Amino acid sequence: MERPAGFGVRLLANLIDGIIVGVILSFITFLFYGDFYKEDYNITDLLSTLYLIIVPVVWKGYVIGKRLMNIRIVKKNGENVTILTMILRVIVAGLLYGLTIGIAFIVSAIMVAVREDKRAIHDFIAGTYVINER
Repeated sequence: MERPAGFGVRLLANLIDGIIVGVILSFITFLFYGDFYKEDYNITDLLSTLYLIIVPVVWKGYVIGKRLMNIRIVKKNGENVTILTMILRVIVAGLLYGLTIGIAFIVSAIMVAVREDKRAIHDFIAGTYVINER
């Protein structure tokens, strides 16, 4: 496994993504509904999920935050991620995190912090890992 990305850089990449994408999606929601978040329509959630699935496939494992931090998602064999890979990583893992009321998410964060390969539960589900590109 080549240069796995650690907890700090992954956290920062996710924070950057959350801020940049959150602002953009809130603006889009405001344009459509006159409010920054409409719980009844969940357009922000849908667009965010599509972003997390489609952009890494098109951008070869990068999303905005990961690109800025020089880390990317790859399949365990080193190949680029596919739509199926990202559906497993985002939707299936997201369901698991929700069903366990966030406990699996906390376990994942600890795994990234302490495991040598820095893989989280969603990495195991999807057969991926996050690498440093530097």
